[in-house]
Amino acid sequence: MFQPEIYRQRRATLFASLPDSLILLLGNVDSPMNYSDNIFPFIQDSSFRYYFGLNEPGLAGLIDTANDVITLFGNEPEVADIVWTGPQPSLSERATTAGITQSQPYAKLGEALAAAQAAGIRVQYLAPYRGETILELAKLLGCDSSKVKAGFSTALTHAVVAQREIKDQDEIAEMEKVLAITRDVHHAAMRASHPSVIEHQVVGLMEGIVRSYDLQLAYPSIFSRNGEVLHNHHHHQVLQKGDLVLNDTGATSSGGYASDITRTIPVGGKFSPRQRELYDAVLAMQTEAIAALKPGLPYLTAHKLAAKVMVTAMSKLGFFKGDADAIVESGAYAIAFPHGLGHQIGLDVHDMESLGENLVGYGEGVERSSLFGMGYLRLGKPLKAGMVITVEPGIYFIPALIDAWQAEGRHSDMINYAKFNEYKDFGGIRIEDNVLITTTGSRILGPHIARTAEEVEAVMAAV
Repeated sequence: MFQPEIYRQRRATLFASLPDSLILLLGNVDSPMNYSDNIFPFIQDSSFRYYFGLNEPGLAGLIDTANDVITLFGNEPEVADIVWTGPQPSLSERATTAGITQSQPYAKLGEALAAAQAAGIRVQYLAPYRGETILELAKLLGCDSSKVKAGFSTALTHAVVAQREIKDQDEIAEMEKVLAITRDVHHAAMRASHPSVIEHQVVGLMEGIVRSYDLQLAYPSIFSRNGEVLHNHHHHQVLQKGDLVLNDTGATSSGGYASDITRTIPVGGKFSPRQRELYDAVLAMQTEAIAALKPGLPYLTAHKLAAKVMVTAMSKLGFFKGDADAIVESGAYAIAFPHGLGHQIGLDVHDMESLGENLVGYGEGVERSSLFGMGYLRLGKPLKAGMVITVEPGIYFIPALIDAWQAEGRHSDMINYAKFNEYKDFGGIRIEDNVLITTTGSRILGPHIARTAEEVEAVMAAV
């Protein structure tokens, strides 16, 4: 948690964006695994945490910008709570750490909202993404739960997005701190990826490192010799010499900020010649995209640049034919690169996407593409200094996708299907880093994590 003044400043910015408004920010509650006291690790709602800093369940904040009043709602710890969980701070003490002077019992929140609604004041809230939050909002606002999702405030959403997407120095420092741990995680995975090792053994090693810092993974690890499956969370396969293993793993800092890093590992310690030429193509995609990043550049443009770099390299190897720009604009390139170049990252690994992906990633003169592949780009709008984004190009050989496109003859004038069929057993390659947009360009955050083929092989050799 940062100093109270930081949260006061954040709320003051929100005040200025939405005068004469009543803003309700609900924190999350515990989520039971199988009964109420056996819970999953608690994750706070990121917008509540951004404005209040508190990482505890059962809290809500009410911001009255018309009357300059901020109230934290929650329950005081009872003796029964203390018996099971130990001493806890009082509600007023928690409010003080967030820079708030006024707090009330949670039961009073419904009364305050009912009084506001009776006076004709609209209660503004963000789009809920949890079922229990939808039900709680319905109860608090006296409406049917089916109407809650549609009732969120776009004005509040735009104000929150504009504020949260620009990271300050404290946030950047928090992200770089967890990236130092993430580097150790990825290098340990490289050293552990030997033939005959089961995927889950490496995943357990990585998670153990994260837990040794009393932290959690930012998302379930993607660690698989089937790297062509973009979100593969199965870890049951035995690694074999000659495999490529895709490792997409990140951690969450003590302050709640995420890292999101991907590396691709050659089991046995050396890339084969055909693996190396495609690995170098992905590295070039990432390197050239990062070099182009700067304020004002639409991220859609960076995505197309990475796709063109890939098409140019793969055309030399016989995969594509024709003009590279035309192949990109047609969407034919997506047979090998079917996802977006990246997304914003911060308190959420896909930062703020619970608020609405198009509201967060588009607008400002940029609309989402309808093309397969390009349409999966989560962030398309112009970049701004202070944004932190992922840059994660890849090349994949997905047998079902190759077969489906070939059967319908899609882009047959641009795609050499015979060549793609030779690589159906290849798997996938992705390289991902977290990048800060500066006033003049960009820089990769955190300590250097082995990225080039030579660097990966060197880490694997240093066992």
